[in-house]
Amino acid sequence: MKKYIITKLLTSKKVWLGISSIVIPIIATFLGADEESVSKIWWSLLAMLGGYLDWCLEQYETFNCNQVVFIGDILDNHAFSYHEPDPDGMSAGLELEKTIEKVAKWYKAFEYADVCIGNHDRMASRKAMSGGIPAAWIRSYNDVLKTPNWNWVESVTYDNVLFEHGEGGQAAAKAKNNMLSSVCGHTHTLAYVQWFCGKKYRVFGMQVGCGVDSTSYAAAYAKNFKKQSIGCSVVLNNGTLPINLLMPL
Repeated sequence: MKKYIITKLLTSKKVWLGISSIVIPIIATFLGADEESVSKIWWSLLAMLGGYLDWCLEQYETFNCNQVVFIGDILDNHAFSYHEPDPDGMSAGLELEKTIEKVAKWYKAFEYADVCIGNHDRMASRKAMSGGIPAAWIRSYNDVLKTPNWNWVESVTYDNVLFEHGEGGQAAAKAKNNMLSSVCGHTHTLAYVQWFCGKKYRVFGMQVGCGVDSTSYAAAYAKNFKKQSIGCSVVLNNGTLPINLLMPL
């Protein structure tokens, strides 16, 4: 019980807001710096210590969410990508082992979720097709990654809001073309909400951020891209209130 209470306190946003309101002015006075600068550094350090998963869990609790949708590309599959693999990199087998370990943490946090299949996620099936292997030979994502309660889909709709990875176009284009509010990922460097209003309808396109660490092995191909939009999004009020949330860095 004691461990449970301490864990709850340390993961509570209200507790850290209270601690921060005391600590930041003290540090600023001690260093002779302005509180705004100290505040930015303070929250960046907390974000790095907590990590992206902890931050996403915090948003889930803060906004009282009841459904989780992964927007896609939770895997990288660099070792057998259609891009040139790193000759000094991991083998496909070792990469998969590490992937399963990482995915297990997210599965523990969000046991029931929809996963929009991204272009990196489907790399194994694409390679099988290139090799002429029938789909019947391919194991399911849940079987390989040990995620029995995740629902892997091309797209999913809740409260008249379409969720899909977004290879065929960004969220704004999807919303206009389908006349349906749309949430997409795929483009790591964008995060926005754009509304389209007509005489008889109103829809939004929400391009969500990502959790990509551009310095990591998996994202080596993106190391020279512009800065990633690290964050997540929520859709509230029965699909009428989209909010993009960017993680403090």
